[in-house]
Amino acid sequence: MALSKIVLAAPRGFCAGVAYAIEVVNLALKIHGAPLYVRHAIVHNEFVVKDFESKGVIFIEDVTEIPEGQTVVFSAHGVSPAVREAAASKNLNVIDATCPLVTKVHNEAKRFAAKDFLMIYVGHRGHVEAEGTMGEAPERMVLVETPEEAENITLPPHERLALVTQTTLSVDEVTAITSVLERRFPHLQKPQKEDICYATTNRQIAVKSLAEICDFIIVVGSTTSSNSNRLAEVAEAYGAKSTLLMSPDEMNPEWAQLYGTIGITSGASTPDELVENVIGTLLNWMPGTPVETLEVVKEEVEFLPSRNLVNLALAKG
Repeated sequence: MALSKIVLAAPRGFCAGVAYAIEVVNLALKIHGAPLYVRHAIVHNEFVVKDFESKGVIFIEDVTEIPEGQTVVFSAHGVSPAVREAAASKNLNVIDATCPLVTKVHNEAKRFAAKDFLMIYVGHRGHVEAEGTMGEAPERMVLVETPEEAENITLPPHERLALVTQTTLSVDEVTAITSVLERRFPHLQKPQKEDICYATTNRQIAVKSLAEICDFIIVVGSTTSSNSNRLAEVAEAYGAKSTLLMSPDEMNPEWAQLYGTIGITSGASTPDELVENVIGTLLNWMPGTPVETLEVVKEEVEFLPSRNLVNLALAKG
């Protein structure tokens, strides 16, 4: 069986939150110049990070490492109140590039905490978004990562219980965990709106459709990207073999002989240039292979930087 078709998922690649965060850093560079400090990788993609480093951006994990009075950009993943306090203690000029959908979850956590709720946070341990959100009410939040944990967790005494979720998880994964929690804790209160972000949901819907018609799916993205990892897992769960990679160097020429139809998608923090590189490599192996797009959902969401930030950048010419 030789490669006869390449199918691109739509939507794929940059979500509005990632595009917003990258634009904020570009504006901050224009206003303040280099060096510019960014707390954590602005988005989870090494290509994007290295590009910014070449322009004088310094990525740090601890804001106390930043010299007094300098400018710091908070990454798309959000930060805890403790990080904001540490930045204030060093008189840092803070520019916030947190994705508005992550901010929404932070605000939910604050509202639940103000009403004396205990919260179950469904997310991945150690992920920077989870650390930031849980930092809003660390004494009132318990993390659950799997259905097994949901089945076995013992909660501290409480009268009210609420659910909060990391934005980049698999929809199916959260559904499985939530169903266990709702059975065990019927008084569990969920947010009025789904926490999983629209882009994560849409890319997973698209990859499920891709899995129905493709033998093999390439997910272009970083291994540090939660939503990219979830795309590869969803592809496998829906019957297609898959791999997660970021460079053509990681590709195997045998794929062009093993699979008739190869699907391609990319994580929400993956530049389209990387997808083009993967497509180009496949076409080098099998010239003339038709490339089609499977559009499942049309996305029109856009997040705009503050007018003040834009005006300051314009003033710099």
